Amino acid sequence: MSFKSKFLNFFKIVFPSSWAEFGLFVLFILAYGIFGTYLAQHYRIIFDARIPWDGYFSFDNKAIVMSGGSFERHPLSYYFFNWIRELAFYISGGKTGSNFRLTLAWLSNITISLSLIQIFKYLKNIIQLPLGLNILIVAFFSIFSTNILLSFTPETYTYTLFLLVLFNYYTAIKFKKDQKIAGSALVLAGITVGGLTVTNIVKVFIPIAFEKGLFKSWKKFGNAVFRVSLTCVAFIALYLYRIDFKYSNILSKSGEQYEKFSNVKSTPTWDMIYSYFFGGSILFPSFFIREKHNMKGFYYKALFMDVYTSIVPYIFIGLLLILIFWSYFRNFKNKLAQIVMLSMFVDILIHCVLRFGLHTSYIYGGHFVFAFPIMLGWLFFSYRNSPKMVSLLTVLLAIMFTFLLFNNYVRMWEFYDFVNQYYR
Repeated sequence: MSFKSKFLNFFKIVFPSSWAEFGLFVLFILAYGIFGTYLAQHYRIIFDARIPWDGYFSFDNKAIVMSGGSFERHPLSYYFFNWIRELAFYISGGKTGSNFRLTLAWLSNITISLSLIQIFKYLKNIIQLPLGLNILIVAFFSIFSTNILLSFTPETYTYTLFLLVLFNYYTAIKFKKDQKIAGSALVLAGITVGGLTVTNIVKVFIPIAFEKGLFKSWKKFGNAVFRVSLTCVAFIALYLYRIDFKYSNILSKSGEQYEKFSNVKSTPTWDMIYSYFFGGSILFPSFFIREKHNMKGFYYKALFMDVYTSIVPYIFIGLLLILIFWSYFRNFKNKLAQIVMLSMFVDILIHCVLRFGLHTSYIYGGHFVFAFPIMLGWLFFSYRNSPKMVSLLTVLLAIMFTFLLFNNYVRMWEFYDFVNQYYR
């Protein structure tokens, strides 16, 4: 295949390639863009040079935009956010005012909207669900708290979500054709996904284990080992170059981070898992305010999520998890479903079992929430020959969509009240 053909195929994968996809993309751009634009033009919440971290929900907007984040967790994001920062400065004339914030917000808006289009493409082209079901599932996913917040937030999670969905869709296309993942694609995915958040590089390697005939042919197995090794070597080389080859800093800093973010006992572990890791990434709980300072005498208000205080949200999240694991059980022999679920299990291990950042795990939704719409799609697929069951699931999802929309709409008004009071 010529380079031109590969480029055109890549373009078709990433961007809307049908009228339905283009229509949805415009709809998401407008829906997210209206709120994000208003925030950027009238408030300092998206970027305030005086606030280093935690302005809202533990997002590190300023730290990420200005430095790419800590090297031990975001080894190569420094280079990625250099481009974003310079573009924002170019548009804003070198100032961090409203145009600077607006650029950051719209880059996030476009990225999240493209992520939703990737989900739609997956449901349409891989699972091959009817158009109406595709739209319902994508609409449901679009109002997850993670997508709403990341649509205007300049963070690593914003771009990680897009890259993970894109890689999963690319992988599914390859597997549908009984093809292996190209070495160049694996290296690129490893550098970009792992470069933004180091632990996510594991998710890039998961599909390799499911390539056709991998363990039946020494040639195929050797080729897989070569591609994985090449990706690791490229990633490690760039990582070491980023830290001037001072590799001892990685272990010491990682240890400090683990101690800092894994020893919080203010809330029961089960409730943090339920309300923060799963719940906060999907259905907004109530909020509370804390006073913070930037270590230089400037005090500011920060907004955080609380655990659920009503039985209804617990039921909602529980029901959604039942549907997801029900889908996993129904599609256990489906390697594409296995890849998606194993990817989510990586985050469950890191945050729920090892407890890293569990008290603020709602911010990690960009690493795994894409599994929910895809697994819902596979659940509908598994009942494709049972119209009554499809109808029942459709009605159930429509009811859940209505509740999610109402809850998250009300909570975002609370977020707006907070911003309006403290960040004008």
